[in-house]
Amino acid sequence: MNSISADLEAADLIHGRMTTNKLIVASANPAKWLAYASLFFVASVFAQTSPLNSLIPATVTVQANEAQDLLSTPPVVSNQSANPANAASLFAPVTKSDTPKIYTKGAPSGPTDMDLRQLWNELKLNNPQLSSLRESYLSAKATVPQINAPANPQVGLVWSGMPVNSPFALGGANTPTPQNPNGISSNNAISIAQPFQFPGKKSLASDIANTNAEALLAQSESTYLQLGAQLSTLYYTALASQKQLQVLKESVMRLEMIKNVAKARYSNNAAAYVEYLNAQVAQSAAQADQFNVERQLSVALNNINTLVGRHSREKLILRGDVRRAMNSVPTLLELEDYAETSHPSLKSSALQLEAARKGVDLAKKAYLPDFQVIGSSFTPRGPFSANNGAMFYQLELDLIIPLYFFTKEKYGVEQAQRNQAAAEAGNISNRQQIVLAVNSAFASYEQAKNQTQFLKERQVPQADAAYKVGLTQYSNNGQGFNDLLTAQTQLRNLEVQLALAESNLLQAQAVLLVTSGKEPF
Repeated sequence: MNSISADLEAADLIHGRMTTNKLIVASANPAKWLAYASLFFVASVFAQTSPLNSLIPATVTVQANEAQDLLSTPPVVSNQSANPANAASLFAPVTKSDTPKIYTKGAPSGPTDMDLRQLWNELKLNNPQLSSLRESYLSAKATVPQINAPANPQVGLVWSGMPVNSPFALGGANTPTPQNPNGISSNNAISIAQPFQFPGKKSLASDIANTNAEALLAQSESTYLQLGAQLSTLYYTALASQKQLQVLKESVMRLEMIKNVAKARYSNNAAAYVEYLNAQVAQSAAQADQFNVERQLSVALNNINTLVGRHSREKLILRGDVRRAMNSVPTLLELEDYAETSHPSLKSSALQLEAARKGVDLAKKAYLPDFQVIGSSFTPRGPFSANNGAMFYQLELDLIIPLYFFTKEKYGVEQAQRNQAAAEAGNISNRQQIVLAVNSAFASYEQAKNQTQFLKERQVPQADAAYKVGLTQYSNNGQGFNDLLTAQTQLRNLEVQLALAESNLLQAQAVLLVTSGKEPF
């Protein structure tokens, strides 16, 4: 009876924490237990009922656990801390009192599910930097009608012939006096002056202002793509962290199996107790890695919230299938051609070059004169008195000509030509940099793709096979405990590397498309 009790206790240790969806009843045979244990682990780590030993009355009940059900789907992870008691102040609910004034939207009550496309839309609408660039563009567009509008007219009021000691005697300025029997001759007038620039100057200046405004818009689109690349990197990093959490949870379960087998073998005097302790230490290390990954995921979610214009403590749940996102990428020649024709940065530099060329034409027009038309009406009486005298009118045309040997105009043309040369060189340099960036991003993408395929098709399957062989041998009373731990650790590391490699591949893909001027959808 003591032997049977010891075997039953060992069976409970092996199967006590296994995860199944059902209650499984297995027969326990003290003489053949290790053989059944090996069959248990080889057959997808599920306990089987053996009809050959059904006559033995002793049975072992394997209790179901809820942990394995979560492995079929990615874990739902938000930017809430796993232990709120340790970070209550950092992850406290956002209220009206502690929300900064720069945030115009309040924190929602529940979590928000978003995929990459929705995050890009939020970025475009709510990012403060992009909002600032949009307002700068609208401000620049508002200067165009101001420049094209006619110059303001000038209204003048003139009176003359005031007697001595009577500066405000406007109405009596021409009244006869004993000193001046015939009165003082006065010419009081009202004039309106309207300046005019030489035809073509204003329209050309407004055209230059409009071109510069469109260049600002193209710059804002380029900044949007850069921020979107940063957002995509954070998004795929967060998805990789979620995948790492899943891998680490599976690793903890595998180490739980190894630990229970080691304890069962120790109960049967088939293994040293240090093997159980080593498995326990490895399991604790895997659990400690989960805490670090959870913290990295929380930081990534906070950064995503801030980037898309939300409060950093708002709840956010990322949705996305990593493998589905691995779309086919155009060829390098297609990407280069698209970048040279459609990249916002090149659009901006081309518009700046166009504005510089128009600036040369406007500087040359400075040699042409401007005009001013003045219309006046004269009366011999004061402007604020009754008019009992004859009125006459005068029209004056002024010509504003550039003098002093055209010094300002000559250097103005030289300045505009220098600006045009600088814009041409900047446009060529910008085009070279864009093409070079596309080539570099494509090389990084190819490298990440090859590394991901190598891990997925060769290294991870090999490590998984090595772990299964080591587990089978150790379960069959073998002596390869250290080899089993090494194989399990190697499998976990390679699975984590595969998650990171897939994330790096998607990041490289997003950066490649953004570098060529495309959104990564």
